[in-house]
Amino acid sequence: MASTSSSSTTTQWNPNYDVLISDSEDDDDETKPNYKGREALIFVLDANLYEEYERFSEALDIVRKALISGLLVNSKDLIGIVFANTAKNTDPYEASSLDNIVVPQNCAVFLPLRELSKSIVEHYLRFMETVEQEFGADYGIVGNGGNSDFSAMLRLCINLFENAGYNLVSSTLVYLTDRATPATPHPKTSNLYQRALQKAKDLEGKEIEFQVVPMIDEFDYEPFYKEFLTLVEDGDIDAFEPRNPEELRVLLSDRKLRQNVLRRSLGRFKFSLGPDLLVSVQYYNYFKARFMPRKVRLLRKDNSIVQQKRVIMVRKQSQETMDIVEEQQVKQSGGWYEINLGEMSIRITPEQINRVRNLHAPGMMLLGFKPISDLPENWYYKPQNFMYPDDKNISGSKRLFRALWERCLIREKMAICLFMRKRKSIPRYVALVPVEAGDSEGNTSRALLSGDGFKIIYLPFAKHIRDIDFANWNSMQNEAPEEGVQVFTKVVGKLRTEFQSNSLVDPTVEALQSNILALALDIKTDNAGLSGMPDTKRQDERIAKILPRLNEIFGEDAEVVKKRGAADSSGGNAPKVPKVDVDHLKDIIYIKQLANNDTLSSCTIAQLRDILKSHFDVKAPSHWKKQDLIERVKNLIV
Repeated sequence: MASTSSSSTTTQWNPNYDVLISDSEDDDDETKPNYKGREALIFVLDANLYEEYERFSEALDIVRKALISGLLVNSKDLIGIVFANTAKNTDPYEASSLDNIVVPQNCAVFLPLRELSKSIVEHYLRFMETVEQEFGADYGIVGNGGNSDFSAMLRLCINLFENAGYNLVSSTLVYLTDRATPATPHPKTSNLYQRALQKAKDLEGKEIEFQVVPMIDEFDYEPFYKEFLTLVEDGDIDAFEPRNPEELRVLLSDRKLRQNVLRRSLGRFKFSLGPDLLVSVQYYNYFKARFMPRKVRLLRKDNSIVQQKRVIMVRKQSQETMDIVEEQQVKQSGGWYEINLGEMSIRITPEQINRVRNLHAPGMMLLGFKPISDLPENWYYKPQNFMYPDDKNISGSKRLFRALWERCLIREKMAICLFMRKRKSIPRYVALVPVEAGDSEGNTSRALLSGDGFKIIYLPFAKHIRDIDFANWNSMQNEAPEEGVQVFTKVVGKLRTEFQSNSLVDPTVEALQSNILALALDIKTDNAGLSGMPDTKRQDERIAKILPRLNEIFGEDAEVVKKRGAADSSGGNAPKVPKVDVDHLKDIIYIKQLANNDTLSSCTIAQLRDILKSHFDVKAPSHWKKQDLIERVKNLIV
């Protein structure tokens, strides 16, 4: 038979950078993101912004950018727009969609939760054209800068989320305002203040993310917004740290960058710190990966889809004629692998193989600590991940994780661990490097996305490392001395910049976006190439101390003298004159003489194309060079 086939004063993790993920029934299974639902986002604009129209215009422009960016990236997302503190309740776009929703006073729904489309964006753009003159008459403001019931606005947004008609994988409520202390939504001693705090617990229970985006740089969160946001995030009010309003506005306007990336868990596992000491953690990507279409294999004859199935066939062969006597199909669990050792036959079942492959459960085990200085700046081996605590499976994981992170950060140590990310995978050695928010130079947006945590760096094995002698590499053309190579290594290190999707963009994608906006929405953008490139002056300052050393090793660069063009009698450059008689080119006999004398090269490219078109009715492709045109003329004459 044969078959084929440390001491820490912090009591919990920082709630500002906390990550909330729904629980899983199987802790050992890899948690995959839920892509069956859709993301919903409601913009709530405070009508009091209209009193300072520049702020109101900036808020409207943020929403415009988010609409256009969402339309280009993922039009399946649901976006709604609500105006708060309005005197009138004007009918929204598609008013019939609010039949089952009671809109409270001093609130107006401009756009219910809808899929993004060209008509919706155009409707919003038309609104922006007349908003400065007509907003006061159409919507108005409550009293003289007064404030309406904040809890009623929250109840309206919750009803919009619940009546969206789709399974929502995430719900976000963004409140754009410029009213801080003392003009909080309600006085601290009023009943409306307490009702608003009760709605904060409702948002936390329904897993609705709430964000306050101040339209002014100096915004005081005391006392209302500090307590309100703490209740929504279920965090400690003493650990509350307000975010930079300017950064929040930048992140909100670019939805291509931020799509709730911290909620996109790659998997959860248990981190073993020692005997009977486990911490529940999860790991993430820096940014959400792009969705790519699946490959479809088609037959050439009828374009039908090729379907592949894994089949295990068992065949019995005749020892005399070697013909197949018996053949049957078995299930994967019923098959086996057979090894012949002399006269002995050994059968191995798939269950035995799986037991060998599953010697270790998915997880991470701490091996020891090393100084961070021992780690090279970059391992070009495998993309890095981020690790955060999860207090739902093991109580106290956040506190212990925070203590470990702080001690590693203070002592500048990294943890060396053995990591097996999922079942049937290969265990890998990783380094956990502590990273705190805002430690990267000028990288404030990345800090908001990543926060404090451990960066998982995959350590390569010996087979992944190549020892290349750059001094002797390609020695026929590389005559640089060893000290010159070392100096240029320092230059490259000084000029190296970390890739950020919010600052360095793909010029092809930017050009495509510009063309789409121009054709679909009649919006012309200035696309001057890559935006957010590193500052050249700053780069010059970084390598200023190394430049004298370069001149000592390689010498001064010789300045290349430009060639002067031939000048005519008037002092200007002489234009290019054809070397053949243009009138004679209309005669085919004259062209044959040029071909026989091998003097077709005296014709210009335009003349050669005209010869092919007029005499031979041949249209030459635009990428043909002069020599290709000459060869084509000769072949046609012969």
